[in-house]
Amino acid sequence: MDRVIYCTARIDAADAPSAYIDQDIYLKALMAVGAVDQIEYGHYVARAKQVPLAIPSRKGRPQLVRPPLQLPAGLPLSIASDGNGGQIVLATGLVREEKGSDVNVATHLLVDVLGGNVDAAVVISNDSDLGLPLKVARNCIPVGLVNPSPGFMAGALQGESADGVGRHFWRQLHPEDFTAHQMPNPAGTFTSPAGW
Repeated sequence: MDRVIYCTARIDAADAPSAYIDQDIYLKALMAVGAVDQIEYGHYVARAKQVPLAIPSRKGRPQLVRPPLQLPAGLPLSIASDGNGGQIVLATGLVREEKGSDVNVATHLLVDVLGGNVDAAVVISNDSDLGLPLKVARNCIPVGLVNPSPGFMAGALQGESADGVGRHFWRQLHPEDFTAHQMPNPAGTFTSPAGW
């Protein structure tokens, strides 16, 4: 492996101080043991957003909550049209979204591929926003795609091993993959926080 670039976003210390400290230790430990060559930062955006209120169904697909519903006074809930002659319940909540990490992955991938800097690439993500950059990369070099989440691979990321130049692969990480491949503790001068 020639180079490892880790794209992430820093958690806001004001929103989640404990998570910020844990992430800070983790990122410093990655650098201390040479697990990554570069960390490329995006950012988090926190905002109030109105979304349809939903509950999970047995198959895991969200079911929209529809009136009639007794709405307690003071809750940030409202009733709106669903656009099909029915109504849905909207809830306002705090939404934190990571921004820029997918663009950073795509940028590094395409700069390296189109600049002739790599013979192959492995991308660890299940972000469907990377569909087009991965398709472009597969036309030039073999690409491995590793899904770190427990869910299905995003449709936009799928393909065939013979696409483009061929020799591509897809893999899903499982809990034992994570537990069998841990950094040393301590990692340099950084020790794992309690509860990890």
